[in-house]
Amino acid sequence: MQLLQNQNVFLPDGLQASQDIIIENGLIKSIEANKSSIKSNHYLLPGFVDLQIYGAAGKLFSAEPSIENIKIIEDQLLREGTTSFLICLATNTPEVFNQCISIIKDYRSSARNCMGLHLEGPFINPEKRGAHVKEYIRKASLDEIKQLLDFGDGTIKMMTLAPELQDDDVVQYLLDNDVVISLGHSSATFEQATKAYNQGIQTTTHLFNAMSPLQHRAPGIPTAVFNHPTAMASIITDGLHVDFEVVKMAAKLMRERLFIITDAVTECDKGPYQHHAVDGKFVMPDGTLSGSAMTMLQSIKNCIQHCDVSFNDAMNMASYYPSKLIGQQHVIGSLNVGNEANMVMLNEQLDVVKVFYRGAEIKSE
Repeated sequence: MQLLQNQNVFLPDGLQASQDIIIENGLIKSIEANKSSIKSNHYLLPGFVDLQIYGAAGKLFSAEPSIENIKIIEDQLLREGTTSFLICLATNTPEVFNQCISIIKDYRSSARNCMGLHLEGPFINPEKRGAHVKEYIRKASLDEIKQLLDFGDGTIKMMTLAPELQDDDVVQYLLDNDVVISLGHSSATFEQATKAYNQGIQTTTHLFNAMSPLQHRAPGIPTAVFNHPTAMASIITDGLHVDFEVVKMAAKLMRERLFIITDAVTECDKGPYQHHAVDGKFVMPDGTLSGSAMTMLQSIKNCIQHCDVSFNDAMNMASYYPSKLIGQQHVIGSLNVGNEANMVMLNEQLDVVKVFYRGAEIKSE
C-alpha cells in the first residue's frame, strides 16, 4: 500500500486541496481529506491521454517498427506525463500497416502506456490529404475492413476516415466492432458530416486541419461538429496548425467535446514520411506542414496561456475527455477510486515534478 499525503488532487470537476491518496495494487483505493494546515504547492493530476501521436525520442514508429522502438517511445512519453496513448500510423502500404500491427500485437502483453493503434488513413479524401501520400489513399471495401480488423485482433482502437467516400456498411462494421471512428482528412459538406455523426461517428481528427472549412455559405465540417450534440473533436494547440484565437473559439463552443492531441512526429529521413524540424514545426521535404513538435504538457500550457481555457478545462482536455471518448474513463483519465494510479505531479509553474504509472514513480533520466 502506498500513501501520497497532502496533495492538491485534480478531479474532473476541479481541484480538491489537501487530499491523501491511498494506492493499492496499482489502483486508487481511496481519496480522503487531509486535515493538515500545511498547503502543498504541487498539483496532482491524472496522467495525460494522447490519442494521436506518431513517435517520440527520435523514433517514428511507422518508419522503424520494432518492439525496441515502441519501448523507447513509451519511456519518453511516460517521463513527459503521457501515461496512455495510441500510436498513430499515417496512410501507408498494407505491408507497413501489417508490420506495425504485428509489432503491437506481439508487444501488447508487455505494453505499459501504449493502448493500441490509431490508423489515420488510408481511407481518406485525397483532396484533403495534407502530408499523406496520395498513392496510398484508397476507398475501403467491407472485405478489406473485415480482414484488417481480424488481423488487428483488437489492437486497432481508432480510425480516421473520410465518410463521404466510404460505403455505409464499412462505417457500420467498424462501429459494430468497437473501433472509434474519427471524421478527418475529408471534404464532407455540412450535410454529409452531420449524417456521419448521426450514423455514429464519434469524433473528428485535428479540427480545422485537412477538412472542408467553415464558410458563411458552405458551413463545412467545423460547423457540423459545433452544432452536433455529441460529436467530439481533437485539436492541435501549437498555434501553428490552428491559430490560438480559433482554438479559443472552438473551446468555448464545444466545451467537454473538445480534446487535445499532440499529433507529434519526430525528425525522420526514412520512408515516405520524412519529417524535418523548421522553426518549431515539422514539414515534409516539399514544405508541407506535417505533425507537431508538441508535448501534452506544452499543449495544456498553450490552452491556458493563449486560448483563455481554464486550468480545469485544459486538464480535462488532456485526460478525462479523451478517456471518455474511448470508453476508458473508469480506468484512466481521472483520479477516481478504482482507476489506475496514473498521475502527474506539477509545480506552480506547471512543470513536471514526478510521474506515477500504476502507482510506481517513473524515474527521469
